[in-house]
Amino acid sequence: MAGDNKDKAFDLGFFAPSGREGRITANDIVALILSVIWLAIAAGFVFYIRSGAGDPGGDPIGFALLLLAVVTPVALIWVAAATVRSARILREESARLQAAIDVLRHSHIQQQQGAGMDIRPALEKRLDELAAAQRQTETVIATFASARARDAAAEPVARPAPAPAPRPAPEAQPSLALGTPADALQPPIEAHEFIRALNFPQTTGDRDGFRALRRALEDRTTSRLVRSAQDVLTLLSQEGIYMDDLAPDRARPEIWRRFAQGERGAGVSALGGVRDRSCLALTAARMKQDPIFRDVAHHFLRQFDRVLTEFEPGATDQELNDLAETRTARAFMLLGRVTGMFG
Repeated sequence: MAGDNKDKAFDLGFFAPSGREGRITANDIVALILSVIWLAIAAGFVFYIRSGAGDPGGDPIGFALLLLAVVTPVALIWVAAATVRSARILREESARLQAAIDVLRHSHIQQQQGAGMDIRPALEKRLDELAAAQRQTETVIATFASARARDAAAEPVARPAPAPAPRPAPEAQPSLALGTPADALQPPIEAHEFIRALNFPQTTGDRDGFRALRRALEDRTTSRLVRSAQDVLTLLSQEGIYMDDLAPDRARPEIWRRFAQGERGAGVSALGGVRDRSCLALTAARMKQDPIFRDVAHHFLRQFDRVLTEFEPGATDQELNDLAETRTARAFMLLGRVTGMFG
């Protein structure tokens, strides 16, 4: 019986088993005192009635009412005491339960933070691996030099052996004292080759693109622009910016002509037709934070402006439109808008 009482949620007040929940409290003492007082009052009342009005025990109904009047207040007193004790136990259990919940919540938060700290290095390592893979799979624009070398090795170009130069006449000797540059002997690059070179080869198998690129690199004027464009496109690809993803607004050929002839400001603002906010923001941030990128970008803009000035007088409107569609021209429009070159 004692074991059963310990398993119950509520005790029986003064008659509960001894222990933490069954110990006598101030409420039990108060209930005991009230019970004794009431029993004393009831005993005095019964004694008074018996001495003055005779023995009421002969009347069963009267005896039952008397017994009920004596017992009922005592029962109510102990019911109230048991209720107070049960409320106290409930408050204590609720406080212990809340403390346990707080401990569990704190432990759960610590576990989540610890798991997050364990996952973060692995996540950062994975992101670094993805970034490295992206750099390894860049377009041929960033790696065209090595591809050009492989293409040239697989398909060498046969060139006739130079004929022995005739002995110059004595009067012609002073004019050749400094020699003649080798690139001066090359025929000038054609417009379609120039445009094809500025777009760079599409794939490693784009033989026409590599052929045009070789011709552009052999041209003293164009080679500077091609190399600076290669540097710019490589740096932009590190930010995830690729010219094939841009779709700038097309400017009319006469606007390109006005820009080539030196006009600046609102009249040529249509050349800054790149509207991709993400690319513009990334490029502007790189321009501010990376001085090397800033120097390369300004060098590229100067080279493009100089070559465009030389190309425009003999170019048709269609050739100017084709030039505007090249990767190099798109990089020029992007960087020109970021630097405020178009007004």
